[in-house]
Amino acid sequence: MTAPASAATSESAARVARILSRPVALNGLTVPNRIAMAPMTRSFSPGGVPGEDVLSYYARRAAAGVGLIVTEGTYVGHASAGISDRIPRFHGEEQLAGWAKVAEAVHAAGGTIVPQLWHVGMVREQGQAPFPDAPAVGPSGLRVGEEEATGRAMTRQDVDDVIGAFADAAAAAERIGFDGVELHGAHGYLLDQFLWAATNRRSDAYGGDPVARTRFVAEIVEAVRARVSPEFPVILRYSQWKTGNYDARLAGTPQELEAILTPLAEAGVDAFHASTRRYWLPEFDGSDLNLAGWSKKLTGRPAITVGSVGLDGDFIGSLFNGEGATVRNIDELLDRLERDEFDLVAVGRALLQDPEWAAKVLAGRFDELAPYDAASAKTLS
Repeated sequence: MTAPASAATSESAARVARILSRPVALNGLTVPNRIAMAPMTRSFSPGGVPGEDVLSYYARRAAAGVGLIVTEGTYVGHASAGISDRIPRFHGEEQLAGWAKVAEAVHAAGGTIVPQLWHVGMVREQGQAPFPDAPAVGPSGLRVGEEEATGRAMTRQDVDDVIGAFADAAAAAERIGFDGVELHGAHGYLLDQFLWAATNRRSDAYGGDPVARTRFVAEIVEAVRARVSPEFPVILRYSQWKTGNYDARLAGTPQELEAILTPLAEAGVDAFHASTRRYWLPEFDGSDLNLAGWSKKLTGRPAITVGSVGLDGDFIGSLFNGEGATVRNIDELLDRLERDEFDLVAVGRALLQDPEWAAKVLAGRFDELAPYDAASAKTLS
């Protein structure tokens, strides 16, 4: 099941439209269909300011039928949050003015949009832009794969400052017209570093058992909820895998996952965006549910699935090693959506390859879909 049909039958096209075109509610936001754009770092914002090319990039995809845009990761207002001066920031007058225009353009095109709020934590190296004098900080000063600290373990003041930065960014997002926020808690970045035992060796209230390790993220969620309207959606993206450690797991069983997700849901997470490398793989033995499916089952919150949607081949290789990926049909995806395993489907590389991907899929024009070419990541087409 690795290649699309040359043309969809009228029956299959109608099924695609019926399943993917259903609106879905995330707290007070109604997303017009089940297709989301996955957050993908693009590095086309000099000085952290999204310009007209970034605006057009997102608006084109909204105009072609993407119901929910999740922006690329944007740095919160903490000096140690970032690693590049070309990745956008979600603080600063000029930066926020640029983002306000992006939100307006996406709305004009018929879509909804949330910024992904991001702090890289111990992924940062000393001397990196945008603030080269800022140290690398994390729960224990450990990078993925390290046993000896090479950064600074966060003090209570650091913890409070970062929590405040996320809350400030979320308040700014609502003020300038965004429809919600996504907190980046995946892939070995700061929030994930607190959740994962291998990088969180703290002996205070922010470390210890799985529930204690959720405290930092839960306090960010609570601080965000306190600064935005009650109906403003707060999404949390999380993953088992980490960049550089694709076998890592936050939870080895559904019970362990429930222990992690429950306090986050109680803190105010409205939806979980469960990042996996291949959405069709089951997360735990004894069940066909993927990570998003388990997120919804355990918390009752809406869930977003992601991971090689519409494509075959390893997405890490195709994004970072210049490899391509062939088109894969979405029959299994539709089956899972139809039985409400999850609520939204985030599409990454396929939307980089083709801004019209959603329109083609919704219309059953599968014969027009093209394999992924890694050159797509080098442009804002």
